[in-house]
Amino acid sequence: MDDITLSSIADTFQLSDLITEQTVTMVTEYGINFLAAVITLILGIWISRRASTMTRTWLSRIDRLDRTLVPLLAALVRYAGLTLTIIVTLGNFGIQTASIIAVLGAAGIAVGLALQGTLSNVAAGLMLLFLRPFKIGDWVEAAGVSGSVREIGLFTTTIDTFDNVYISVPNSAIWTSNIINHARYGTRRLDLDIGIGYDSDLDVAEKAVLELAQDPRILSTPEPRFLVVSYGDSAINVRLRAYASYDDFFDLYWDLNRRLKSVLDVHGIDIPFPQRVVHHIGDRPESAGDETG
Repeated sequence: MDDITLSSIADTFQLSDLITEQTVTMVTEYGINFLAAVITLILGIWISRRASTMTRTWLSRIDRLDRTLVPLLAALVRYAGLTLTIIVTLGNFGIQTASIIAVLGAAGIAVGLALQGTLSNVAAGLMLLFLRPFKIGDWVEAAGVSGSVREIGLFTTTIDTFDNVYISVPNSAIWTSNIINHARYGTRRLDLDIGIGYDSDLDVAEKAVLELAQDPRILSTPEPRFLVVSYGDSAINVRLRAYASYDDFFDLYWDLNRRLKSVLDVHGIDIPFPQRVVHHIGDRPESAGDETG
């Protein structure tokens, strides 16, 4: 009886040691895998961000590469790195790569159906990059926003308004709206209108207005022109039509407006105030043949 008891106790201790050993081995194995997964995740995120920054910096130094593509390519590098990080992290827990790809494919379909609006922004961003209706730095009007394009991203386009306001516009909103690009061509037409008095000599007015065109910022081809636009209620509306480079357009426009009055004053041409001629009709006189009786 004593031998049986001692044998049972020994077997119990032996089983306990085996369970403890297996538990320690399992905990150690999963602990190492978990630690490796955490380290992989941290390093993957850091490397993805670093690679994206380096890609942006490197591509910015290539003169022949369109600046519009730089932020998109940098974003693709970052998202590719994050995807690879997730796959490697899950692989540390013994999940097969084929299973990961299958799960990601199914999840991609589900997410694609749930985020149709977001994916439409991606598709619109790609169309903006391929067709390039504008580039970074252009002055555009689109989706009810007017300003200078700062960045064309994967989901949104960043526009800085002229009063220094940051606006992020979804790419799909821009793509489905009319896009007006004021900086597409290197030159811009400048029309400067002014009203002169009806007693003004149009030849003298033409000479005065064309004096404004003697500015080095105004292009000689096409040459500046003096136009009589219309005959208004109080003035003859005339126009100086000239062409300038886009970079000089705004400063030139303000300078010409500033100088216009002084040039007209030198040539004795008045800028009339609004006028109205009133004809007074008195009481109708009585007819001489009217008699009472």
